[in-house]
Amino acid sequence: MRIPDAGAASGPADTRTGAILTVDLAAIVANYRLLCERLGNTRCAGVVKADAYGLGARKVAPALWYAGCRSFFVATLDEGLELRSCLPEGEIFVLHGDVLGSAGEFVEHRLIPVLNSLEEISAWTRAASDRGSALPAAIHIDSGMSRLGLPPGELKVLLAEPDRLDGIDLKLVMSHLACSEDDSHPQNAQQLGAFRNAVARLRPAATRLSLANSSGIFLGREYHFDLVRPGAALYGLNPRPAQPNPLRQVVRLQGKILQLREIDTGTPVGYGATHRSARPARLATIGLGYADGYFRSLGNRGIAVAGGKRVPVVGRVSMDLLTLDVSEVPQTSLRLGDYVDLIGPEITVDEVAERAGTIGYEILTSLPHRYARRYLPAETAT
Repeated sequence: MRIPDAGAASGPADTRTGAILTVDLAAIVANYRLLCERLGNTRCAGVVKADAYGLGARKVAPALWYAGCRSFFVATLDEGLELRSCLPEGEIFVLHGDVLGSAGEFVEHRLIPVLNSLEEISAWTRAASDRGSALPAAIHIDSGMSRLGLPPGELKVLLAEPDRLDGIDLKLVMSHLACSEDDSHPQNAQQLGAFRNAVARLRPAATRLSLANSSGIFLGREYHFDLVRPGAALYGLNPRPAQPNPLRQVVRLQGKILQLREIDTGTPVGYGATHRSARPARLATIGLGYADGYFRSLGNRGIAVAGGKRVPVVGRVSMDLLTLDVSEVPQTSLRLGDYVDLIGPEITVDEVAERAGTIGYEILTSLPHRYARRYLPAETAT
């Protein structure tokens, strides 16, 4: 299989790497628009933390901006600073808050902290007082996930002492769903009720509310409020694993064939000799491994597409190499230097994750930068 035309190619670097990662920005934009169609008047943000789930925030965020996205979420201050350097306009919320000792950088770069504790709220109000003007922030309420956000005891204090928010220009009150990928899970309704109860007592009239993540969007309108925060769905992961995926696949991972060989019955393959061929076989050695984010757990479980056929990974995945049994592929269909799909039109990220015993989020965020990367342009991206 020849390398497909993938838009802006990486040039000579393609021949110096064992794999190519193609990111379809048009598919990301299409997924964003599909989500927007479900929302009515609710606005749709873009979660681009962890370098846009490993796909490159400096490419993804501008594509979303030109598609109409105006609010973005990252995890850390460093991510916010990086995003601001390529996105001079728009709201950038920093989920970890962590304004203790770093308030000046938040203010200088117009980043909005998501405050998760009374201590962070106090630090931000002091920063506002020092500057003599209100500072924008969001408040995160823990509605039942027990991770980040104001826990019930601190929320009770804040409700009793609302002047703790003096000096804060409250842009958003948010919480996060723990079980939204399962639309029958009772915790969804429990968290919705807890969130409604809290904000009914807390929010100023003009403040926006946000609860739904990618899967939460599909729970229904009552979960949408003013702003939803999809991440995984933008990048093609299925927000409802029990249902067909309505979203477009975004990534394609192709590995280069470094060697083709014939082996006899009983020949061991790979570290630990965990695979022995039950028949004479033809093997293809591919130039990527677990150092490239292709999980070691995919040894003897993974699938590739070579010469138009699905073929198994045989033996263990090693650091830089893996081996495929290509016996069922006509010899004339494969040559040294050809590329096979490890993720692609016929192998979704979700399928790879299931075979690896993990989730699609971990597959995407594990994709490193030693691939030759190609970006298929969105029609509105620059």
